[in-house]
Amino acid sequence: MSPSDPAPPAAPEAVEARDAASILGTYARTSFHPVAGKGAKLVDASGREYWDLLAGIAVNALGYRHRRLVKAMKEEASGVWHVSNLFYIPAQGKLAERLLAASGMWRVFFCNTGTEATEAALKFARVKNPGRTRLVALDGSFHGRTLGALSVTGYEPYRTPFEPLLPGAVFVPPNDVAALEAAVTNDTSAILLEPILGEGGIVPLTPEFLAAARRLADATGAALIFDEVQCGLGRTGHLFVFREVGVTPDLVTLAKPLGGGLPLGAVLLAPSMEGLIKPGMHGTTFGGNPVACRLGLEVLEEIETAGLLPKVQKLGAWFGRAARKLKKSQPAILDVRGRGLIWGIELNREAGPVQKKLLERGFVVGTSRKTVLRLLPPLVVPKAALAAFLEALDAILKEKSS
Repeated sequence: MSPSDPAPPAAPEAVEARDAASILGTYARTSFHPVAGKGAKLVDASGREYWDLLAGIAVNALGYRHRRLVKAMKEEASGVWHVSNLFYIPAQGKLAERLLAASGMWRVFFCNTGTEATEAALKFARVKNPGRTRLVALDGSFHGRTLGALSVTGYEPYRTPFEPLLPGAVFVPPNDVAALEAAVTNDTSAILLEPILGEGGIVPLTPEFLAAARRLADATGAALIFDEVQCGLGRTGHLFVFREVGVTPDLVTLAKPLGGGLPLGAVLLAPSMEGLIKPGMHGTTFGGNPVACRLGLEVLEEIETAGLLPKVQKLGAWFGRAARKLKKSQPAILDVRGRGLIWGIELNREAGPVQKKLLERGFVVGTSRKTVLRLLPPLVVPKAALAAFLEALDAILKEKSS
C-alpha cells in the first residue's frame, strides 16, 4: 500500500467498541457500517451494496461520489478552507445570489445547520416584533435540538427533559385553521411551520392552512417562518415548497442538502425584513464556509442543468400511485403521505422492526415517530430502487401477518 492509498476500514466490532467507550450515547445506533457509496447506493464494510432511501436524512441530494461534487472538492482542497465572516468570501455571495434569484427573497444569512437557522429566524422575528413572546408552532413539528429550536418543537419527549424553555410557545394541530386562528394573537412574535412535517410523520400542510397562516401573520404583524430544512431544495420536485404552494413567508430556513454533504444552513429573508438586522445582532464563526458554499453552488447547478426537478415530480407521482396501490392490498399500511421524494408510510405496528428487516434486505430507510417509515432518497435515485423497495416491504409485512 502506498502512502496515498486510503486506510482499510476498521472492523465493525472495533468501531462499535470504540464508540461505546468514548462517544456520548445520544443516538441509538443501528449496527450498520457504510464505508463507500456511488449514486444512490451504499456499500458496507463487508462489501455488500444497499439502496440508500434516506440520503443521510435528506442531506445527500446527489447521492455519493457525484462527479461534480468530487471535482469541486478537489479544486477547493488547495484553496482557503476558512477565513471567518470578518472578511469577504466570494462563494457566499455567489450562492446567495443564486438562492435569491430562485426564491424571489431579499437577503440570505448563512449558518451551519438547520437548528442554527431556526435560532436565527426566531431572533430575527424578535427584532421585527420587539417585546412579543408568543410563538405559534405545530403539534408533531421538529425544528432542531438547541434550546430555542426545541422550544418550538411540538414533541413533548424531546422538550420535557430540558424545560423550562423559551416562554410563550403554543402548539396547534396541523391543518386545523380554526385552531391556528385561535392561537395567533397580537402578541405573537412568529408562526413557525414545516410545509411538510418531516420527523412528525411526513404530514403535508394544505395550501389553505399555509394561506391562513400568511393572512394571520399579516393581520397581527407576526413573522411567518417556513422551515424547509428537510422538505426544501428539490425534494418535492420544486426548489422551494413555498413557491410551489404560492405562499411567501417572511423567513425560510434551509440546511440538509444545501452544502452537498458539508454542514451549511441558511435563512432567506423576504423584503418585509429589510432594514431590521444590523451588524453585531447575530453571527457565526463557521457559517457560510467557503468549501461548503462552493459545493452548494454545484448542488443547485446540477439540480437545474440535469433537469432533476421534473424527474423528481414524475418519479414521485409514480411512487405515490404505486404505494397507494400497495396500501389497498396490504392491510398493515394505514396511510401513504408525501410527494416528490419525501414520503411517509404509516403502519399498524412499530416501524423500527420493519426498518431493520428492510436493511437486512438491502434498503436503508428511516422512521418517523413509532409507526411511520420515512423515505428521503437522493434526487438521483432510480425508479428500480423504489420499485424493489415496495416489493420488499410487501414481503416483510406479509411475513409478519402470516
